Amino acid sequence: MPPVSELLIAGKSINAADNANLLDTLLAAGLAIPYSCRAGSCHACMVRCTQGELLDAKPDALSPAQRAEGWRLACQSRIRGDLALEVFDPQRDGIAARIHSLDWPAPDILRLRLLPARPLRYSAGQHLLLWGASGVVRPYSLASLPGTDEWLEFHIDCSRPGAFSSQVRQLVEGDQLGLGELHGGGLHYDPDWQDRPLLLLAAGTGLAPLWGLLREALRQAHQGPIRLLHVARDPASHYLAGELAALTEAHPNLQVELPVQAELAAALANLQLASRQTIALVCGSPAAVEHFSRRLYLAGLPRSQLYADTYLSRAS
Repeated sequence: MPPVSELLIAGKSINAADNANLLDTLLAAGLAIPYSCRAGSCHACMVRCTQGELLDAKPDALSPAQRAEGWRLACQSRIRGDLALEVFDPQRDGIAARIHSLDWPAPDILRLRLLPARPLRYSAGQHLLLWGASGVVRPYSLASLPGTDEWLEFHIDCSRPGAFSSQVRQLVEGDQLGLGELHGGGLHYDPDWQDRPLLLLAAGTGLAPLWGLLREALRQAHQGPIRLLHVARDPASHYLAGELAALTEAHPNLQVELPVQAELAAALANLQLASRQTIALVCGSPAAVEHFSRRLYLAGLPRSQLYADTYLSRAS
């Protein structure tokens, strides 16, 4: 039998086997720990370790400042000895935000814009946590552009019922939400890429972070060709078609393709790299990211030039 450790968390004492995954242990004990990707990218499952230490599979996933405060990712941590832990508390650890505006650019996609109570420093493509009065917490990628947009913008897919998506359908301008400051996400724009071809591939609301990163590249006067492909369920779900058309009109080096799901195979079959120097930024569901990535590898893209982020649709 493996050694048994004692975990003190949220007023509970939990006996757990050493080397067990912390997130699985906490969920099995009935604790409502938010989580999403289980891959260390979304940061939804952060806990603070106040006594003891954890075996951390991804020590670089959090910033040095977060780690110094004791924050760890439960999904990437294994138990090693007795521990005292604190869960992420929205009232204590979060930031209040007021809804600036919300609209529905597609029937099931909400564009939500928030004004935080204090300024946030962030980068295009970064994740933040969102929660409402019910306490349900979800990670979302930012679609806004720092230094340009006065608000924080999120694109939320409400096509499937869920605790959070059902809640946001009831929101109105002026309502309050909470924000959790994160620095996760696998996507970014590097000024050193300025002369290299950019290939942006998105599925559904995976377009959100790429919308911010595309505008970041254009703001920095990206010189290489930029090709964006957004696949959606149907034509109505190409929710940024108008805005993308306006950018294409203003920037001759930008090409945009908007296939629907039934046309994706043909679009990817015709996918050719502008050069071996191409940088690819990919975002969507795990299946979509895997599909895009496989096609890029077949087209000859080096793995080191592919940056990907995934999101999970949850019905809870």
